[in-house]
Amino acid sequence: MLPLKEEKDGVSFKVRVQPRASKNQLAGLFEDALRVRLTAPPVDGEANEACRAFLADLLSVGRGQVEILSGLTGRNKVVKIKGVSISEVQKRLP
Repeated sequence: MLPLKEEKDGVSFKVRVQPRASKNQLAGLFEDALRVRLTAPPVDGEANEACRAFLADLLSVGRGQVEILSGLTGRNKVVKIKGVSISEVQKRLP
């Protein structure tokens, strides 16, 4: 199960991004992070924006509610979903 951390204005968790995949999809867990495959290349922030858009769609929130807290230049990221609770995130993740 994905470890989720309650923040004062949302929920944060770790994400492991695999850029240049054949399609955008969840790929299970990698250690303690949600593994996400994205078609976007890891240049000029394209993979970060694709990650934000994918998670926003997956969790039924606006793109502005998804913030990358750390890992802007690497595969391992910590993201925060603003305005949701842990139980909401758990319900929306497959």
